[in-house]
Amino acid sequence: MRPRFATIEAEGQQFYGVVAEGGVIALSAEFPQWRTLKDVIAADGLGVLAAAAEGRAVTHPEGRFAYAIPVPDPEKILCVGVNFPDRNAEYRDGSAQPEYMSLFPRFARSFTGHGQPLVRPPESHMLDYEGEVAVVIGRGGRRISAADAYDHIAALTLCNEGTIRDWVRHAKFNVTQGKNWDRSGALGPWLVPFDEAAQLDKARIVTRVNGEVRQDDVLARMIFGVREEIAYISTFTTLVPGDIIVTGTPTGAGARFDPPRFLVPGDVIEVEVDGIGTLRNGVVDE
Repeated sequence: MRPRFATIEAEGQQFYGVVAEGGVIALSAEFPQWRTLKDVIAADGLGVLAAAAEGRAVTHPEGRFAYAIPVPDPEKILCVGVNFPDRNAEYRDGSAQPEYMSLFPRFARSFTGHGQPLVRPPESHMLDYEGEVAVVIGRGGRRISAADAYDHIAALTLCNEGTIRDWVRHAKFNVTQGKNWDRSGALGPWLVPFDEAAQLDKARIVTRVNGEVRQDDVLARMIFGVREEIAYISTFTTLVPGDIIVTGTPTGAGARFDPPRFLVPGDVIEVEVDGIGTLRNGVVDE
């Protein structure tokens, strides 16, 4: 099993470390030169953390900490929209597959960690789920070629790209408003090092709501693969260590049911990918 790296909160403090049987081995105090996992990634230090955790006892047992988003301070979080063929067809506008990918930003504040509830705001109860794989950039660059793109990935994690559906339609050409409500989505539970193409090329993503499968697809069917995403995004902006690209969600979000099946308090959403893990979150009202 690949090592897993998490950011946690306990007793009013934030730590990072390695996930182990029964909890987390916090290591941040031993590496003061690395304030967060973003700094660890920038220094190519994930292997150093894994080695430091060998033979160590858990410092924070399960139930005595809360998971935070794995990279708490990314410079950029960019999300790819409408990136599966069935998702494009859902719009019923007769359009062919797009020539270029749709992108929008999310802010770190719009995400919460594994095991923490998504927050439904009073302004709208149209809170929806979107299960996705997220890639974390390890080696930065500009105008990265698709052939070299995988060399720039440090780790993988999971995303529930929670969305307030009616707010994505407040403007003519952007969805940013509906994608950035505080704690409306989730990232985690942890980072898994990326060391072979099959982790993405053969990945299958499954999203469940209260145990019912709502989304089930393979990343190989994405309109724009991860290599293309990194190449395209790095054309116009410099990618830096810790940047996160949320790669796209399959068909099956709640808005596409008739009638829609939006999330309500008490629901439990699970996003699962073999080899990465399961991101699990409940729902509460703000």
